[in-house]
Amino acid sequence: MKSYKLLPLALLLAACSPKASVDITVAQAPKAQIVVAQLDLNTYNALDTVTTDASGRARYTMKVKAGQPEFVYLYYKGTKIASLLMSEGEKAVVTADTLGTFDVEGSPESLRLRDNELAYARFGAAMDAATTPAEISSTFISHYRESMRYVMANPTSLTVIPVMFEQLDANTPLFCQHTDAILFRMITDTLKTVYPESRYVKALEKETERRESGLQINTMMGQAKTLGYPDLNLPDFNGNKTLLSGIDSRAILVHIWDSSDAAQKMFNLDGLLPIWKQWHDKGFEIYAVDLNPDKSGWAAVVKAQKLPWINVNDGRGAMCPAVMLYNVSETPASFLLVDGEMSTAAIKGSDGLRKELQRILK
Repeated sequence: MKSYKLLPLALLLAACSPKASVDITVAQAPKAQIVVAQLDLNTYNALDTVTTDASGRARYTMKVKAGQPEFVYLYYKGTKIASLLMSEGEKAVVTADTLGTFDVEGSPESLRLRDNELAYARFGAAMDAATTPAEISSTFISHYRESMRYVMANPTSLTVIPVMFEQLDANTPLFCQHTDAILFRMITDTLKTVYPESRYVKALEKETERRESGLQINTMMGQAKTLGYPDLNLPDFNGNKTLLSGIDSRAILVHIWDSSDAAQKMFNLDGLLPIWKQWHDKGFEIYAVDLNPDKSGWAAVVKAQKLPWINVNDGRGAMCPAVMLYNVSETPASFLLVDGEMSTAAIKGSDGLRKELQRILK
């Protein structure tokens, strides 16, 4: 019988640990320190410092989890000299100078990342050189279209993420149109199937949700000019959406509340429920928008209290379109719509609401 030696657990784990390595050559920087940094959403975190030999060469090995490529950057005296997108098991060979020009082998995604950064640098230079509004507009549109084509042609590559987060300045993103939210959603959903655990994809998901909220608000603000009030189209706990403007009632109370607040839960039973029972058959409805991001907790409250009106919650909390559209600074906040228009009547508490309904629906 053969005998087998068991390796210590630590050695086994080390052997199985996913890694990637970078061989760096900066001929102009012998015996110099190169800072290795990692992108952490919107900041760069220094991972380590490596020292080149007399020929300007160094090697760095890092942990990269399977299915979670990492954006890694090399700096020399504060200047970024290389940008990499490293996957598990990759062995990249980087040749760089001290000014930021570099080449890379062994990492195809790093090459794509480099080419995108070069395109962005050319765009910045062209914008700086433009002297007329027509030149600025033409330069922007050209780069916007080029970036759009790249993103749509490479929906499964993480290199699209830096492109989608490009900025014209500190306050203006390259993808600045409300309708860009549609592109963001398409790319996010595609990348989630390839890199479901990537923190970069999760960050893109949050940005996509923010943009979708902006698109929804922009659309609803346009509709408000026709309707006389900001429209809403939010889901119940079964995922079915109810359009506020589609409710066939003369008087609608848009009630924005927080189901995690005990006092607001009691107001449902003590204040709103008696009024709803009295006036619902005469043309009154409540469109209750909950801002608690815990949708399961909200659903439990609605079911336990047996609230009979329209209850919606999109799970976005303070990012819910209702917050901005109705200028809500605190909850509860209620707005009465009468015959398709926002009521200007001063309504104070449940007694005030009851008196107003008496006047409207008598």
